[in-house]
Amino acid sequence: MEITGLISALLIGAFIGGLGRLVVPGRQHVSLLTTILVGIAAALLGTAAATVLGVADTAGIDWIELALQVGLAGAGVTVLANRRVGSKAPH
Repeated sequence: MEITGLISALLIGAFIGGLGRLVVPGRQHVSLLTTILVGIAAALLGTAAATVLGVADTAGIDWIELALQVGLAGAGVTVLANRRVGSKAPH
């Protein structure tokens, strides 16, 4: 992978991860690095899912693909935030 590809992946991961954090209500205790890594994974998985569903490769912005990516990032941030904080709910 070239340096431009790596920088692009980091920027896209930060963007998708940030949007994922915005859709999750409340405060998440997840680091910036974790948010970027979740965003990168969500971007890759969202693109793969959009390709399988046949909604990728449209002209302009792929809104369905972006929604899948942000949704996956939100789910990833939620899982990691709850895992780190631990279960404090009464039994």
